[in-house]
Amino acid sequence: MDFLTSQQLQLLADKYGTPLYAYNADKIKIQYQRLQQAFSGGNVKFYYACKALTNIHILKFLKKLGSNIDCSSINEVKLALLAGFEPTNILYTSNGIAFAEIEEAVSYGVKINIDSLSNLEKFGEKYKDTYPVGVRLRPNIMAGGNLKISTGHAKSKFGIPVNQVHELEALMNKYHLNISNLHIHTGSDIKDVDVFLKGIEVLFEILPLFRDLNAIDLGGGFKVPYKTDEQGVDMDLLGKKVLETFAAHAAASQLEIWFEPGKFLTSECGYLITTVNVIKQSADITFAGVNSGLNHLIRPMFYNAYHRIENIDNLTGPLKEYTITGYICETDTFAEDRMVNEIKEGDRLVFYNAGSYGFEMSSNFNSRLKPAEVMVVEGKDYLIRRADVFEDLLRNLVEETPGL
Repeated sequence: MDFLTSQQLQLLADKYGTPLYAYNADKIKIQYQRLQQAFSGGNVKFYYACKALTNIHILKFLKKLGSNIDCSSINEVKLALLAGFEPTNILYTSNGIAFAEIEEAVSYGVKINIDSLSNLEKFGEKYKDTYPVGVRLRPNIMAGGNLKISTGHAKSKFGIPVNQVHELEALMNKYHLNISNLHIHTGSDIKDVDVFLKGIEVLFEILPLFRDLNAIDLGGGFKVPYKTDEQGVDMDLLGKKVLETFAAHAAASQLEIWFEPGKFLTSECGYLITTVNVIKQSADITFAGVNSGLNHLIRPMFYNAYHRIENIDNLTGPLKEYTITGYICETDTFAEDRMVNEIKEGDRLVFYNAGSYGFEMSSNFNSRLKPAEVMVVEGKDYLIRRADVFEDLLRNLVEETPGL
């Protein structure tokens, strides 16, 4: 099924309590199949950008679907290995990291992208042409739904600026580097198919400099709809345009095409279920305060992101205007002036599109506890992470400090 019904969400809340993250595995499968269909007939590989949601049960499910995996840290690489991914199906792309982390990735035998000339030189000094490596380039293209998730523009920290390609070429020749793929990622929440085509044009211009290429990595960032009247990226059109573009270019027609979808696969599968603690009237504002906050879902405060909110305990009540807030001792507003079916204390509110960068960016701020996670597979629910208990706040503390 494409979505979990209000009744299913109510039953999950009754069974596991709130706050609760619930994930519909069937939606992940549908999204993965959309990718496969859009790029059918092409030499295309998909690497799930697991920074969106790293619960190991989600990773195992995506592996079962046939996905590869993209990791942003060495610990994500370890999780991928633990989930059963073969090293050759793991792509490690990080930034600003110590070279020791790259060395550890090499020891696991995974694919590696390097995003700085500094680390690339260290790599060349140690490995020369004995280990293939990819390079992440910054194409100087502004794209994405928010500046904080735009990663390809001229002031972004990500990647080697494309105007430094000749310095990159010099390192490649100096150390006889086997540069096996070129990588770009312009940002997240991209709807415009032409953004991806512009990135391809940038890479095609420099293809002749690289003799050992076997792949071009176009990153991810596919837009998904957050509002009911919103459209995501036209995946079929994207697939058609990308495959046509590669087929028409002699030097690129034999290369593999890689994508790193994260949000596209897991955003719409996720639901954060909360309970309303308090209704508070203040002048012309009605606040609905829930038993969650930016410690569980930071996207509204961090990105000014919109999440559709529904009162699953009163689906037919009159629409009223609310400002929906959390229980953190900071401003943690989920939504302002939002029309929701009449809310009473004790009602359950569901935040949609909570599968990506929801639990993954959660914290114990205010010494609050992280919620449980549940995965629903073909209508059957499975607890895939227990909710925190108070003892979890103390788990890594040193028991005694001399002098205290």
